[in-house]
Parts: sequence; C-alpha cells; structure tokens
Amino acid sequence: MSKQIRSLISGTEQLPRHHAKQVRQDGKQYYLDSRGIRLPSVTTILNATKPQADRDALFQWRQRVGQVAANQIAGAASRRGTGTHKQIQRFLEGEAFSGSAAILPYWQSIEPVLQDVQDVRLVEGSVFHYDLGYAGRVDAVASFRGVPCLCEWKTADKPKGSVERLYDYPLQMVAYCGAVNQYYREQGVKLEHALLVVAIPGKPAEVFWFEPVAMQVYWQQWQQRVAAFSQRRSYCSS
Repeated sequence: MSKQIRSLISGTEQLPRHHAKQVRQDGKQYYLDSRGIRLPSVTTILNATKPQADRDALFQWRQRVGQVAANQIAGAASRRGTGTHKQIQRFLEGEAFSGSAAILPYWQSIEPVLQDVQDVRLVEGSVFHYDLGYAGRVDAVASFRGVPCLCEWKTADKPKGSVERLYDYPLQMVAYCGAVNQYYREQGVKLEHALLVVAIPGKPAEVFWFEPVAMQVYWQQWQQRVAAFSQRRSYCSS
C-alpha cells in the first residue's frame, strides 16, 4: 500500500507546505509567518472561549480523579495523539509503520480508513487566515472516496458515539478548512467537505463525514468564537 500512496502523492499537484514557528506567551500559543506576523492558534481561541458548562465539567473531572492523575491522563493522551499523527504522516508520505507499541492499537484502528484516502495534497502544514486572524497546523488535505476534503485525525480510549460528543473538534476542523481555502486560494483550493476520524484501540476507527451544509453551520459558530476571543483580548488590553 505504501507504494500506491507514494504514487498518488507524486501524481497529484502538491500544495506548498509551510512550517511556521510556534511561540507561547501567557499560556497561549501563537504562529509566526515568514513576515513576522503573529496570530493565535485555533486551539488557543477555542480554549479561551470554551463554554462555561464545558469548563465546569473539566474542573469537576479534575476534582474527581485528582490533579496528579488528571495531568498524567492528559499527558498520555497528548503523547498518543502526537505519535499517531506522526505515523499517519509517514504512511501518507509512503513510509512503513515505525511507531511504538503504545501507538500500534491506534494505528491498527485507523489504518483501514486511510486506504480510502487518496490524492494527498498537503500533510502537516501550517496555515494562516489573515482576515479572521488565526492560524494552525492542518493534518491533511486529500480526497476521501473521491471527494476533496480537509482531514483531521483524533485518538480516544472509547468511542465518541455521536457528533455531539466531539465537542469543539468540528469547530477546530472547520477553522482549518477555512484557513486552507484562504491560504491556498491562488492554487484554486475550495474545500467544502471534511473528514474527522477517531482512532480507538481494539475497535474500528469512528468516521465522521461533514457535508457543506453542516460545514456552514460550524463555520458560523467558529466565527462567533473568534469574535468573542477578539473582544476579550481587546478588553484585557484596554
């Protein structure tokens, strides 16, 4: 399969991949472009504008399991996510599996879905949306079963079960999609669909496919979160 993916990459018009510098300030993450323009990351905006109900649920969970255990769980989730992303990137670039034993169950969950991912145009690239003022790192721009889309890879210990339990993932996904469309508009990119896949150890990965109507709904919600972030930042700096 690796050779097939490699041939698909070489036969598809690639989008220029940029690796923007990431910086942290006051607990927030920013991206710096080649001109020195600094924009907040998508995750920074989502965290800063998280609904109070979600903040309360996170606080209660930390109280229930304890701060030490909560930090250990969060750290393990971050490491597995990073490792799985790296393995998916290697696969889409035509390389064989070389992940750790801890990553293998997540890879085995998501690898069958990747068989339907073709025409890979971008993998792990930094993008900027200058009009709305945010930036981020895109997992992939490719086609899923023949439809061009924005791809997002996630990991979880158990199935999400529904879109509602994805929480802010769809907003993150549509934010990246909007940034890709603006950042690469001169290349004629106009994505209207998105694929979000959740790898689960011991189970087939969950596949969430987003059509244009749903994408528009989430895009409006994302714009509201960006506006709320901008208002909060202006208030804090005044």
